[in-house]
Formats: sequence, C-alpha cells, structure tokens
Amino acid sequence: MSGFVYAIQHLTIIPLSNSRPFDEIELGRSSMFFPLVGLILAILIIAIDWLAGSIFPTSVRPAIMIVSLILLTGGIHLDGFMDTADGILSGRSRERKLEIMRDSRVGAFGVLALFCLLLLKYSLLASFTGNAIYPPLIMMAVFGRGAMTLAIAKFPYAREEGLGNIYLKYTGNFEIFVAGLISFVIAIACSGAGGLLLLLIIVIFACLICNYFRKILGGLTGDTYGALNEILEVLLLLIYIPAIKFLPSIFLPSISKLGVFF
Repeated sequence: MSGFVYAIQHLTIIPLSNSRPFDEIELGRSSMFFPLVGLILAILIIAIDWLAGSIFPTSVRPAIMIVSLILLTGGIHLDGFMDTADGILSGRSRERKLEIMRDSRVGAFGVLALFCLLLLKYSLLASFTGNAIYPPLIMMAVFGRGAMTLAIAKFPYAREEGLGNIYLKYTGNFEIFVAGLISFVIAIACSGAGGLLLLLIIVIFACLICNYFRKILGGLTGDTYGALNEILEVLLLLIYIPAIKFLPSIFLPSISKLGVFF
C-alpha cells in the first residue's frame, strides 16, 4: 500500500509515514489512488462541516468547507491554478509561459483568476441547502483528482525534468482503470445514473482542457494538473445544479429529495 501512502503524501498534508525505502515505481503508479484521496478529503470536509454546523450559521458553511480543503491539501492545486493562469494569460511565447509558471511569485492574472475561482466555488456551494451539499462535494473532490490520473497517462509532459515525468513513466491503462473504477463507484453511490452522466461530462471536459494546455504549452506540467482539478471542481458544481433541477429523475431519489435552493 505504499502507493496509496505516496498519493496521500503528495496531494494532502495528512501526516503519514512510509517505513519502506523510496520506490520510484510505486510513486509513479500512486496516481491510481488520486480519486480515493479525493474521497478521503471529502469525508474529512463533511466531518468538519457537521461539527461546524452546530456552531456557525448556514452562510458560513461553504467558506469553512473551502478553507478546510485548502488547509488539508496545503493549497497545492490552487498554487498550480494561479501559476497556470499567470503563464497562459501572459500572452508570451510557449517557453516564456513555462518560465512564468515556474516563478514562485504570483502575478496579477493569478490573483484575479484565484478570486474568480473562489467566488464561484463559494457561491455554488452556498446554493445548496442542508445535506444536499454532500453528494456534489464528494463527486467534485473525486472526479477532479481522477481527471489528473487521466491527464498524466494520456497527455505529454511539457518539461524534461520534474516529478511529473515519474508519474508519466509509470501511469498507464491499468492506473486509469483503477482510478476510473473508483470514480464510477462513487458516481453511482452519490447520484446513480445522474452521477455517471456527470462523470462522463467531466471526462470529456478534462480531455478538452488538457488538449488546450498541450496546444498552448506543448504539454502538461504539475501546475496544469492542479489547475485541471480546480477547474473541474467548479465545472461539476456548475453542471450539477441545473442537472438536479431539470433532470431529477436520473439522480438517486434519496439525493434529489434533499433539495437545492434557487
């Protein structure tokens, strides 16, 4: 299970020790567990929300969820999102874009993109009432990280060096299958046929976004993996809300009856 430990260590700040020596292959193949890490994060967020719900008003819940997710992940995906925005929106050459993304300093485009992303995420999460917020929360955490596994396996890496090359080397069809299976089970458990439809849409958009990154940057980087996750999390919420309103029959009855506030 060292691969699972590597996945948790890479995507979260959860303190897990690995007594076994470093294994490059296990690290590279750990991408198959990315959706499972997303599930663990979602469960922790739900537990925090349950505790906070008895203390704070409803309007504060989405903010606590978002902040908790940032703290549990160390902001790794948001950092990648900001760096990607700085590079891609700079209007420079491909090489210069990659240099800007590597710069530890955050530019104006990154700050503006982060503000828009968090504003959208907060507003979307705040539109749910009661426990109706939990199914999309789980799916966005799982599907976004599962898409990273797909991106690693099926799209080239833009840099000659970097941790991404290790993942690229050892992430293949089997790792995609495991990540896809985890996502499939979570989709069914959360929203039935509706969850499967959402998963399919997220996979399609993940491929479109990755193709865009490849066209602009010549490939993907660790930053774009994080950006992909953040974009897809918001996108799932944007799709889920009208879907549950106009297509309630394809979602699990126990879920659709929880209601969404419009």
